[in-house]
Amino acid sequence: MKTLLNLVYIVLLTALSPWLLYRAVFLKKNRRGWWTKLTGRVPCRESDSTCIWLHAVSVGEVNLLRPIMDRLSHELPGCDFAISTTTETGYDLARTMYGECTVFYCPFDFSWAIRNVIANIRPSLLVLAELELWPNLISVTHQHGIPVSLVNGRISHTSFENYGRFKWFWKPLLGQVANVGVQNPEYARRMMMLGVDQQKIQVTGNVKFDGANTNPENEKTRQLKDLVGLRPDDFVFVAGSTQLEEDEMAAEVFLRLREFSRNLRLILVPRHIQRSGKLKRDLIEMGLTVQLRSELMDQTNNKVFETSDVLIVDVIGELSSWWGLASVAFVGGTMGKRGGQNMIEPAAYGVPVCFGPNTWNFRDVVQLLLDQHAAQVVCSTEELFDFVRASIEQPQLAQQMGLRGQQLVVQQRGAVERTVAMLVKILSTEKSLESSSDSEQSAAA
Repeated sequence: MKTLLNLVYIVLLTALSPWLLYRAVFLKKNRRGWWTKLTGRVPCRESDSTCIWLHAVSVGEVNLLRPIMDRLSHELPGCDFAISTTTETGYDLARTMYGECTVFYCPFDFSWAIRNVIANIRPSLLVLAELELWPNLISVTHQHGIPVSLVNGRISHTSFENYGRFKWFWKPLLGQVANVGVQNPEYARRMMMLGVDQQKIQVTGNVKFDGANTNPENEKTRQLKDLVGLRPDDFVFVAGSTQLEEDEMAAEVFLRLREFSRNLRLILVPRHIQRSGKLKRDLIEMGLTVQLRSELMDQTNNKVFETSDVLIVDVIGELSSWWGLASVAFVGGTMGKRGGQNMIEPAAYGVPVCFGPNTWNFRDVVQLLLDQHAAQVVCSTEELFDFVRASIEQPQLAQQMGLRGQQLVVQQRGAVERTVAMLVKILSTEKSLESSSDSEQSAAA
């Protein structure tokens, strides 16, 4: 099976090579890490300590790992961590957040590349964040006697149907997974229907609730506040993880509303920072003055909004801290086909939150927020305008909405503790099995 998969991957990669070359040359995307992705040649780990290999696809999953790793470090002092990512933005953030760890691009799902990674980092456990199921990655790791765990697992209705069509393929593969921590009982049911042993599944909750900061006076947010020179009476509209059309919506709302509120400030945090230059030019054509966050790296108290209408955050890894400055928040990736971005972070700060109708990636979180009247769906520029204007004109109602969201986040916590307990247990079980095997071999000798 591995040989057949390798051949299929080679054919696909060859067929896609013109498109990949176009992206690299003209769009300046996916230019780095090709040697590691093709060969699995990563830095060799020198320590003989227990090592946990954690795989995070992109920025969201990289942030997800922070509270898990902090707790694992406490539970397993001296443990090494190796972090792999798929995207360049995820890699850059991981290097920033986990500089003391081995950080590398996860190789393509070639069996030889996976074997090389295993040989170099010698992991005791592989942890996959959310739903990252690659056949060779799982099977080769399993064949090396290394347990594979899935954490913060989720499987949408669409993904469930797609996997279900090939249950004959996925069932034996999922049988090689040591344990699965899922966000809710519905995801647990779907995993069982795909063939995961019920005893391997645990409903651990959503780790993103634990990782969200509820204190807007945290050090990083205060530094950003000083950096741009925000004043106490400024009303800050933050639109984060936005796609192109959502930036334009937010800018249009800002243009209309600043007639009603001269202290209104707009901070845009696009999902893909490489388009920040074009976004700046587009906003200037709309008649706005624009400042890029990257131009403020070495300055403090810039009083940005005395000379600019809009701040574009064109650096990676700061969005969670910018949400702490928001008076009202719009979560992007929700108007198009993206399926939504993380709305837990702004809600945790007690900010009134809105987002578009396309939120299937966060379906359960959205339902919790809406059930508690802690967020609002906006389906158009006009509805976004109405929401922001109401937040300006009715601050008490906006504050109550934000408080409900913050309380919800606090109530949902506990997933990190349950997830880490699951991981520590599987490591302990593996060590017990190894000790028993060693004892049997000694007795036989």
